Amino acid sequence: MADAPSTQEQKPNLIQEIIDVGKKAFNPASDEVTRDAGRQKYDELVEKVDTWTLLHALNALIKPDVVPPWLRQPLLQTLTLLPLRPDGVRGTLELVFSVHPSNVGRADSSGSAAGGQEAQPQKQGASITHEAVAVATKLLSSVPAGMTAEAWFAGISGQVFALMDGAAGPDLARTAAQIVGFGILGKKALGAPGAPGWNVYVQPLLERVNPSLRQESSVQKEEGEEAKVIDLSKPKVLVEADALQQGIQRLEVLVMSNPSPGLCKRILGRVILQIWALASWSNPGEAVQKSVRTPAKRLLRAYLQLFGNLDSVKLLITNLTCKGSSTTSRPSQSTTTSWRYTTTATGAVEITALPAASQPPDLDWMDIEYRATTLAEYISDACSAEDTSSIFLSLLRRWVATAEKQQNGGDISLVSPVETESGTPMEDLMEVSVLQKLMEKAPDKLISHFDQLFELITQVLEADAKSPLGDEVVNVVLSLINLAVTAPTFQKSDIKPRELQVVEQSLERLSQEDRPDVSGTARNLGMLLRYRDELDDPDDKGKGPCTARKVEDRKTYNLAMSYITGDKENPPPIVAEGLKLLSGLVLAESPILDITAVAVLLSNLLAENEDYINLQVVKLFTQLANKHPQTTMREILDHYLDAQEKATTDTRLRFGEALVQVIERLGQMFTGDVAQQTAETLLSIAGRRGHRPKTLARQAREERMRKLKDEKKKRLGQDAVEDEDEDMEDEDEEATEEEKANNDILSQIVQGWESKRGSEDVRMRTSALSILGAALESHLAGVGPALASATVDLCLHVLALEPELDRAILRRAAVITILSFVRALAAAREQSVSLGFGLTEESRADIRRSLEYVTATDSDGLVREHAMDVVESLDAWGAMSVLPQGTEAAGQGLTRIAGVRVDSDLLGQQQRPRQRPRIEEIE
Repeated sequence: MADAPSTQEQKPNLIQEIIDVGKKAFNPASDEVTRDAGRQKYDELVEKVDTWTLLHALNALIKPDVVPPWLRQPLLQTLTLLPLRPDGVRGTLELVFSVHPSNVGRADSSGSAAGGQEAQPQKQGASITHEAVAVATKLLSSVPAGMTAEAWFAGISGQVFALMDGAAGPDLARTAAQIVGFGILGKKALGAPGAPGWNVYVQPLLERVNPSLRQESSVQKEEGEEAKVIDLSKPKVLVEADALQQGIQRLEVLVMSNPSPGLCKRILGRVILQIWALASWSNPGEAVQKSVRTPAKRLLRAYLQLFGNLDSVKLLITNLTCKGSSTTSRPSQSTTTSWRYTTTATGAVEITALPAASQPPDLDWMDIEYRATTLAEYISDACSAEDTSSIFLSLLRRWVATAEKQQNGGDISLVSPVETESGTPMEDLMEVSVLQKLMEKAPDKLISHFDQLFELITQVLEADAKSPLGDEVVNVVLSLINLAVTAPTFQKSDIKPRELQVVEQSLERLSQEDRPDVSGTARNLGMLLRYRDELDDPDDKGKGPCTARKVEDRKTYNLAMSYITGDKENPPPIVAEGLKLLSGLVLAESPILDITAVAVLLSNLLAENEDYINLQVVKLFTQLANKHPQTTMREILDHYLDAQEKATTDTRLRFGEALVQVIERLGQMFTGDVAQQTAETLLSIAGRRGHRPKTLARQAREERMRKLKDEKKKRLGQDAVEDEDEDMEDEDEEATEEEKANNDILSQIVQGWESKRGSEDVRMRTSALSILGAALESHLAGVGPALASATVDLCLHVLALEPELDRAILRRAAVITILSFVRALAAAREQSVSLGFGLTEESRADIRRSLEYVTATDSDGLVREHAMDVVESLDAWGAMSVLPQGTEAAGQGLTRIAGVRVDSDLLGQQQRPRQRPRIEEIE
């Protein structure tokens, strides 16, 4: 600690020191000996400076025109290699999140919440934006020059995995997973199986869950590193309990943080049997439940929700009792050692190898019953009704086929399946067990494929008429008939005539046979089927049957809603898939959609801070507005205006992004009441008279609290004040005088943006003006002359009456909005569109005079530059307005040029239609 003061004194001079040493090390004019000595000093300087300070210093030096090009390149190379330091990845993330423009205005509030704690880059989640994560992703996924992708990813993987483990909080864990998922695994060259990114970030995790996936090189390396004494009386441990726990938890973070169904399938498809084995672990202890089984359950549920089709579930049913390595080997597996998950003495789960000559375990009926029940619950909860019905019908067909083949006058028992050509007795037993549990857990989902179900029922009844199949098979069929007939939407007309005849005759036959377990049920079902239509509500008879499209759309809609709102813990891949299904219904203009309800749902999703989901929500808003503009615009405007003052500025700005994209998508359709209401709302937000009483009351409370704190500090004495401000003073000492001045200016600007005395936030006013400019340029005629004139007047008033430094972004938006208005006028003239109004010479002169004043007096360089551009555009438009427009130019043309006689006939010869020749009689 004694060296701290001297270090603090040297930090303001670090930038100059780097420049001086760098010039000696990399100046091409110097000789080789001088450069070698300089490089050694440069390396020593870089090595002794801490990462955070060095990042800021190098970031300032690599800006354009700060240092010579021959010095900028090695400094940039040093900066790109800093993530290889032990704290380099987190330092890079901190730097991006602190300096990115999307985080301006968030640091103060988040910093005050953090108090005197050690630096935490996520700032309670407030400073991690989608834009900043995109920049960080590009930085960390780009391989520096002179390094291979394998070496680069391996160099930073330890830090990335530590962040994914939650070492810096859940927000940074999710951010690290998104960087890996989007920046590395999302690129085919880096993230495909066998590619460098896959080998570093995915393959080690898969090998911890399934050692059979280990590559030969990693197996040999592991065997060579083993030096401890092996107890031959115990099974060989392939994966320790801690490594297995870490692997499954990292897989959960990686898959659940990325809204990519393809990534989920690519990763989990290779270990889905092992995920099932862990998710169905019986009687787990509290530690196992939390560390292994819960992550596995979430992964399995997400996989089944996205890919729970017949093929995927069939694999789980075949390996229902899997407790480790699969009985069906994969071609990609290079090791053939059998292994299983076992429980340690402390109750944890580890992976141990099975002896080469070990016998298969004895059949455990209780375990089969438990796993069949568990799988049926997963299928009923996660899979759609369509997939559940397909799975059930497939299992039922196989069971009926088995019964028919082995039936020789005797009955078949559900608990004693025999071997068929399609499977072993054990597989048949698994299938029958799951079949029974599906009928118990998900009876309503089994009749989704109505036509296929009754076709199978007809086949079974016909086969039973020829040769009795046994009461258990017939009872299952009768149960299915009961489920179908008692469904609320059932009508006898839904059944094909031939199938209906077979069912009625079979029920009549069964009711008269001497089969006590079947006859009574068949008799009751026959009567129910005969009088079923008469039991319906008379009010529903005139509505007619639903079309097949409505039925399918209703199923898709329900599935999408279950993915989006069914469970608050649904991970991003599930929500993204639900939005994709909903988008398909919107594009197809499905009649079953409740447009208002969909718009409200999208608004609720957009209000949540999940950036990657928000991108899809905004896209869906534009699709919805294309079909239903009025409802969609009203919903977005209500949240953007926020009359109840419940939303934060960031949330309202997200609705502003949706609003501008919807306006641009509507184009010529942006007209009438929709355009008028939108423009009026935006003008009310952008104006200087906006008042928010609840915000004013909140500001008054905060001011009183601040005064109380100041009084408390005075009573506690100066020492307490100094202790609380110690961190802030340290940061000030690290900065140069120029940086301190810039920080002070930036702080004043940011503070000025926020609402004062109940006024509207400057950022919201800027956003509203920008959206108005987009609306004018998108369809000026739709906005109308009155609102267009009010918009231009407001922009001129902003430029004239709000010259403050913190209002610079507002003045920029005002200038750009005027430019959009001029562009819209020019575009309408070029396209020969009649607006019904225009810009008079007097108004143009007034606007030009105001903008010339701005170019001469405004304190912001961008405002002055934009104002000059608008003046040039006004002059160009004025010159163009002198020329005749469209058809007028074609009809009149040029008639006289000074000093030159123009033959108008020849000039217009190509433009006028050719006349037919006239024949005249001459004397």
